[in-house]
Amino acid sequence: MNDPRTGPPHCGDERETLRAFLDYHRTTLAMKCEGLDDDALRRQSMPPSTLSLLGLVRHMAEVERAWFRRVFEDHDAPMVWSDKVDFQAAYDASGSTRAEAFAAWEAEVEHSRKVEREAESLDLVAVQPRWGEDVSLRMVMLHVILEYGRHNGHADLLREGIDGTVGA
Repeated sequence: MNDPRTGPPHCGDERETLRAFLDYHRTTLAMKCEGLDDDALRRQSMPPSTLSLLGLVRHMAEVERAWFRRVFEDHDAPMVWSDKVDFQAAYDASGSTRAEAFAAWEAEVEHSRKVEREAESLDLVAVQPRWGEDVSLRMVMLHVILEYGRHNGHADLLREGIDGTVGA
């Protein structure tokens, strides 16, 4: 498996380190899907779970939108795959394609990067609509890093189950 990731800096400042860890995890998810066709990407783990690599990509598009766009720009922005904030709906990738899922995910990642770049500091605060509480950009970045870390572990197992590929 080709590894295009750049590791985070060992001594960077806080913002640079958070940005690098987030991008490292984003690249990890893409890497786990590399070289697979739509059918393989839709392959589900095991009953009763409907989890698939394509479902994870769709889910992370929702996560990126919910935590960056909806928190810092537009609380009412529609979700990508559901009419309401339903992160589980994204997991159903049965009718989805790589092109569709990755286009949505990559667009949300770019939008999230724009939100982060344009923020004056990690102390930028906005109301998290689901909680009705203030959150900082720092907290959002950490939360999304943890989401990717959790789901990249799932992606490891899913990929191994598809074709035996293992690795970072």
